[in-house]
Amino acid sequence: MKKKFGKTVIELIEGDITEMNTDAIVNAANSQLAHGGGVAGAIVKKGGAIIQEESDIWILARGEVPVGSAAITTGGQLPARYVIHAVGPRMGEGGEDDKLVMATLSSLEMADRHGLKSIAFPAVSTGIFGYPIDRCAHIMLSTVMEYIREETALERVVFCLFGKEAFNIFKKAFEGLK
Repeated sequence: MKKKFGKTVIELIEGDITEMNTDAIVNAANSQLAHGGGVAGAIVKKGGAIIQEESDIWILARGEVPVGSAAITTGGQLPARYVIHAVGPRMGEGGEDDKLVMATLSSLEMADRHGLKSIAFPAVSTGIFGYPIDRCAHIMLSTVMEYIREETALERVVFCLFGKEAFNIFKKAFEGLK
């Protein structure tokens, strides 16, 4: 399912984000960029240890990545050239909606700073961080819509959702976009 808004296509697919052939994929990361499990673990397993090694170098050079911010590494052996590590909110920490908006914006801005044309997002923070997926869908899609109304190099923004349930929740939110 896809729609074009200006020069940017927003697309929803059900699938495995590690298989995405986009310039970058987004990893739902923690502040330490420790990629042990979930989406992060799958990304490192498929892309190779270089992703964790570059994440460790990022942390050594800059310190932890604050919630709502993002870091970037190469994609290692993934089809995507880069991984943008977005640190989303943990449910219950307060200000979660605003932090998810910022994590989404930070990822989009990182892609633009690196001249990327395409990016694929998962449903950030909806795994072990416990963020409700229906709220995630609304916030992330709305944030992307607002962002692409301004000047951006992004031509394609994909939401790659794991499982039919996640896809259907995002689809419902997506159908309401104008």
